[in-house]
Order: sequence, then structure tokens, then C-alpha cells
Amino acid sequence: MGLKPFLITLICILNLHLLQTFADDTTNSSTLETYIIHVDGNLGLFDRFEDLESWYTSFLPASNSNGRRRIVYSYRNVFKGFAARLSPDEAKAMESNPGFISAEPERKLDLHTTHSPNFLGLNQNMGFWQDSNYGKGVIIGLLDTGVFPSHPSFSDEGMPPPPAKWKGKCEFNQTACNNKIIGARYFNSFHNSPLDDGGHGTHTASTAAGSFVKGANVFGNANGTASGIAPLAHVAIYKVCSFFCLESDILAAMDVAIEDGVDILSLSLGGRPFDFYRDSIALGAFSAMEKGILVSCSAGNRGPFNFSTSNEAPWILTVGASTTDRKIRATALLGNNESFDGESTFQPSTFPPTLLPLVYAGSLNTSDPSIQYCTPASLNKINLRGMIVVCEFGQVAGVSKGVAVKSAGGAAMIMVNPRLYANMTLSDSHVLPATHIGYADGLKIKTYINSTTAPMATILFKGTIIGDDRAPVVAGFSSRGPSNASPGIIKPDILGPGVNILAAWPVSVENNTATNATFNIGSGTSMSCPHLSGVAALLKSAHPDWSPAAIKSAIMTTADVVNLAKNPIEDERFVPAVLFATGSGQVNPSRANNPGLVYDLKPEDYIPYLCGLNYTNRQVGSILQRRVDCSVVSKIAEAQLNYPSFAIFFDGLQPISQTYTRSVTNVGEPISSYVVEIVPPRGIGVLVEPSKLDFTEVNQILQYQVTFTKLESTTGTIIYTQGYLKWNYGKYSVRTPIAAVQL
Repeated sequence: MGLKPFLITLICILNLHLLQTFADDTTNSSTLETYIIHVDGNLGLFDRFEDLESWYTSFLPASNSNGRRRIVYSYRNVFKGFAARLSPDEAKAMESNPGFISAEPERKLDLHTTHSPNFLGLNQNMGFWQDSNYGKGVIIGLLDTGVFPSHPSFSDEGMPPPPAKWKGKCEFNQTACNNKIIGARYFNSFHNSPLDDGGHGTHTASTAAGSFVKGANVFGNANGTASGIAPLAHVAIYKVCSFFCLESDILAAMDVAIEDGVDILSLSLGGRPFDFYRDSIALGAFSAMEKGILVSCSAGNRGPFNFSTSNEAPWILTVGASTTDRKIRATALLGNNESFDGESTFQPSTFPPTLLPLVYAGSLNTSDPSIQYCTPASLNKINLRGMIVVCEFGQVAGVSKGVAVKSAGGAAMIMVNPRLYANMTLSDSHVLPATHIGYADGLKIKTYINSTTAPMATILFKGTIIGDDRAPVVAGFSSRGPSNASPGIIKPDILGPGVNILAAWPVSVENNTATNATFNIGSGTSMSCPHLSGVAALLKSAHPDWSPAAIKSAIMTTADVVNLAKNPIEDERFVPAVLFATGSGQVNPSRANNPGLVYDLKPEDYIPYLCGLNYTNRQVGSILQRRVDCSVVSKIAEAQLNYPSFAIFFDGLQPISQTYTRSVTNVGEPISSYVVEIVPPRGIGVLVEPSKLDFTEVNQILQYQVTFTKLESTTGTIIYTQGYLKWNYGKYSVRTPIAAVQL
């Protein structure tokens, strides 16, 4: 979801067959809300009904003569169940029906809102981009706010027709869809078209698979050729969000997308984590994964706090956000000649370098706690004519602060970070001269203001600068693990570019009516998710026989763990980032194309893992859509799942020595010998047996065991340490991160 991290967090969920909702004659419509109802399709109860909808209708109250009108969506693929408008009493009454599993009110989810292909090593007419055919033949389904189809990023010049398997529909008029946008549907009862009325969906769709557009820029900055990560992939649009995303709509869209024949599902949305059997996106994603569809989701914008990730299921590729090496620099120059670099997309050439009076908004009215944030209400009656105003980041969007300052007569704005976001800066399309600077620099500016009776400043605009060797840096807003639903799985899985990303936008932020090649810059894990969706499409095009788990593994085991300066990837504080911020590291598409070994998983491999989470038979059955008896399943610990990472816990309940098995499949050279390299987490012994894997053919599977031993006693404090193991052979280096938590 294209977002400014502080601005809006939006989450989307999918839905099925759109039906109008009506209240029946006996229940006041104001008392009704939409419930998601799960039923047990494994009992054969619907055999005596005419169709699935008739069976679903039988769960509704007998007094309801308009049962089918109460049903909002009937789900077929994501799980057996439906969405219906019910009162709390009616939902409770369903519990006595044979086959009933659960009924819960739907949640509202949030959205998680060009240089980046080059930053990721994708260059036109060469290397992996060319080898993968730019994603040709792959279909990416995007659940978002819709799309603006006339944008040149969705031109189908040079695009082949849709694959024969495609079954989707275009709910635009027939001229809007083409060989790029091959399908467009809407599942939002407040709209009657897939047209994007907010910009988020257009931005994410063009990031994943936009066509090449020369001369893309915003206010002349970040100028270059824009393209998506998989510019020859097809896109299918499923509009499920506006200002928010409803769970029933998301489920319906996922249900349809599975049937339509997409290869990749991209969801830049999410909510707070739930157990997987209660998490609609996790449920839909499992059904998609069973059909060979990789599901890529944003990790969320609730960082830098731990335990803040969304979309945590191990069958989902969970994507955090990082910076690129591009800065759109705007420097604050103070009257004492100190200068501080920040960013802004709007860089007017007419703004004079003359020093102007400088004021801190928080000092204008000490009785108003919101005035430091430059909210419109706080500045409504303040005269700031000719001043540069220092505003705190947060509470309202940065652009909204600028509007308030400008309306009060302010000449310019300096927006300063809170401690949490440290050095992260956003390049917004402001309405007045402005810059966004980090926390420490903001403190220095406020100290200067307090040190003199006549503080002065100006802003110097320096344009686009490429080459920040600190990049990639984990974005301050990017959500962090450990996972809530399954702490034994490291989340997020991977980082992708998600800060100051230029992509298509429905309207000109410059009020330029002379072109339809309009772009905007956005930040959020909403931006990083479609980058990885595009990478997955490239890999699917290059390796059509790879499973979703194999594609995930290739992405994770080949990720970069150092920045452009060859130092460990840092977080927003400019200190080395932990695995619960980076996951496996920054995606490296070219290396992912030839990973050597992959950690593969079949759908049935998740059964012992889910039973090991102590879910009931019915809860596991809700995820798998078939009956499961965990009493006859060999339950496994989370760390035993054949995942390309390890999260090990020593909490007093676990033995001081733990052994887990991994299986790796050879997708590299037929005859090859991989030797293990180990860097153990501090205080943890790591033993790998065997220490060498000898392969004689492609697709051969070999196993190894890893024993983790706690070497030191702890004193009641929580200690996080990390390391890795790598299998090395020639040009191949297959890296598996290890996170150890000692209590």
C-alpha cells in the first residue's frame, strides 16, 4: 500500500461473488454487521442441497425469508464459508447448526503505504532481466485500491496476449483492459468500478509490473526511465480497498483470483496478527499456495517496534522495507552556518537562499500539545508570515503540515523526526519549500533556536543525488519480528526498496495537465511488497516448475546482508540491524535466479507444523480445507519446518540442546559438493552433520542436521543473538540466518 509510514496504514482482504446486501423484514438494518462464517466442507452435508449457496443459506435464521440477500459473498477456493449481514444474536444462533465452525465480525484492514530496478541490479537488455524475459507470460494479481488504466505504465506495447489458462474478467469498458492489464474487478460495495480513486493501487501495480516509461519524474527530480520489476508480466487488478479494506472483500478477491489463474498474488495491506486459522489473508494464501500461487505481502508499517509484523504465515513471503541509494536532497542552513541534509521532492528554483526568521511550532502556544505537529487546527489562527517553521513529524501527514504552515503565511517548513524514526527521511511532494531531517539534527536545530533571540535559516535545494553507500537501510516504519503467531519462524522474510519510491500516479501532483505520464513518490512496506512480487514473477518466468516455497527459498538464501559500503545492513539508527528487522537481508534478484540449493516445501509438509502449534483438528482443518487428525500426525516444532531460516528459543521450557533437520534440493550444477560454513550466535554452539553435501544430479535431495546448544547461563534478561550457516560450492553460497533468543 503506498503510504507515508506515519500517514495511513491500510490493510486489504479478499472477496468472492459480489452480491447486494439487504436487511430482511424482521431485523433492523442498523443492528446488522458483516460476519465471516467458516463451515466444515468435509462432512458431506451440502450434498443434499442444490448448490453451495443453498447450503450456506441454510445456516441463516429460519425467520429470515431473504437469506440469499443477507449473504454478501460465497467462498469456494479460500475456504468453505461465506460473508453475511447478521445481528450478534443471529450469529450466535448459528452455532447449533451441523457443520458450523465459527462466525466472527469482519475486520477493517489498512493499506501499508524508479531507480529501484537498477539499485537491485536489474539493467535493460542484459543479465537476469533479459534472461528472465522481463517476467513474460506471468500473471501478477494485485489486491489494492484499483488502477488508473490509461497511465502509460500500463501500455501493452510489445506485450503478448494473456496465457491460455487465464479465466479472468475486465469490469472496465473493453478498451481499458489490454495485454498488460488483462483483468480488472472490484469488490468494494462503495464503488462500481475498478478505477483507482486514491493512487495506491496504481503505484503498487506499476512498481510490480509497469511498462517502460521514459522521462518519469516528480517536479523534475528522480528523473529517468520508470518501469516495474517485471515489465513484461501481465497484471490482474482486484479492487478491495478505498480508505480501508474489508475482510470479506479481500477474501472474495483472493477466491476469484485463484480461479482466474494468477501466478503471483501481491497484497500491500494487512492487519494485526492473529492465529493462522483466524487470519483471513493466511487462509486465502494457503489455498493459493496449494494451487502453486506465490503470495507476497507487506510486513506492515508499525516499526520499529518488535512483534509488529503482519502477514506472518510461513507460506507467505513477508516483505519489510529499506532505502535505496537515491536522495532528493534539501539542506537546512542555519544562521550560525550549520547545515543539515534532508529530503523533499518539491524543490522550487525560485526560493531565495536568503536567511529567514526561524521558529519552532511547539513554542507558539505551549497550552496546545498538538501545535508542535503543525496540525491545521493548531495553526488556524497563528500568523507565520515570512517564517520558516520547524514541525515535529507525526499526528498528521507531512504534506498536511505544509498546507497548514502555508495557510498561516509560512515561507517554508523543516520537519524533524521523533527519536523512534531516527535518521529516516521521506521525500514528500510538499506544497511549499520544505525538508525532512533526522532526529539528532532536529535536536541541534531546536538548540540553535533556543540559543539566540533572532534565529534564522533557509533551505538549499540540491536535486537528485545517487550513491548513498549506507543503502540499503531498514526503514524506521518497517515492522519487526519476532512473529506473534509463530515465533519459531523469522519474520519478515526479506527486505525490498520501500522508501521514496517513484511510480505511476493517477493525477499530476504538480497540476500539470499536459501529460498523462504522472508519477508520485511513496513510502511504506506497500512499496516494498510489489518489488518482491515482481522479483517472484521474474523467477516464475525463468523457472516455471519451481514451487512457491522454492521461489521463496531462492530469494531468501541469496539475499545481501551488507550495504553498498560492504558493512552490515543498518537500521534507522545507523547501527547494525537485527534479523527481526532484516529477515534474510536485501533481495538480490540476479543471485536468486541461480541459488544452487533450495529449501522446498509441499502443502502437506505444513500439517505436522500446524499440529505442533497446538491447534485443534478443526482449526488445522480450517486452514487445509480437509479433515485432519493431529493425534496421528508426527507433530514438529516450528524450527523443524523446512524453512530457509532458524529461530531458536531457550526459555527454560526448551532443552539446552536442540536438533533440527533440513532438506535441500539441488537446482544448480549436477555434480557438486557443498561445504558448510558456520558463524554461531554468541553463546550458542552450532554443530552441522554432515559438514559436506555431495550431489550427483539436479533435483537430488539431501538432508542435514543442526544441533544448537546453549553454552552460557542467563540471568533472567532476554538476550538476542544471531549468526548463520552457509553451504558453499564454487560460485554458490546458500545462506541460512540463525536468530537465537535466550531467556
